[in-house]
Amino acid sequence: MEYSETFRLEMVAKMLGPQAVSANALSKRVGVRQSTLSRWLRAAKLTGVSKTTKRAAATPGRRQAKRWSAEEKLRVITSAASLQGSALGELLRREGLHEANLCGFREEALAGLTLQARPSVPSPDAKRIVELERELRRKDKALAEAAAILILRKKVEALWGGEGEDTDPKSERRS
Repeated sequence: MEYSETFRLEMVAKMLGPQAVSANALSKRVGVRQSTLSRWLRAAKLTGVSKTTKRAAATPGRRQAKRWSAEEKLRVITSAASLQGSALGELLRREGLHEANLCGFREEALAGLTLQARPSVPSPDAKRIVELERELRRKDKALAEAAAILILRKKVEALWGGEGEDTDPKSERRS
């Protein structure tokens, strides 16, 4: 049976809301299979839709949270920078924000600034460093291989009693 998107959102909201109902109990109530409800719930969690968005979409007439542009966030951050106590609280009420939102805005701004600070084109020195590191790794591998060969050679000599190509030609004749 095909269900509408609105119905799916309502069911997911009931499984995630403040009075969350299990998929099994909701299945008995609405007549939709428990596995179907669980699949909808998993899909909703994977898409990253927040619980409040699901509840707001499922219940008409409920106000959705304001989407803040980067300019608005920066304006609020700069306005709040010099305020403390009741003045800060008044600004937050006027803007319809919580202090946690303001902290989130600040973190986003700092993250954006750190991303912009990195040079997009590597300098010639950086290219040279990468090249030298690559050469150093290659030489380290070659040295490790040579050391392994020497160790194996010593083990072979120890097992075969030192009889090898390095024997004295006068004491033993080769055929």
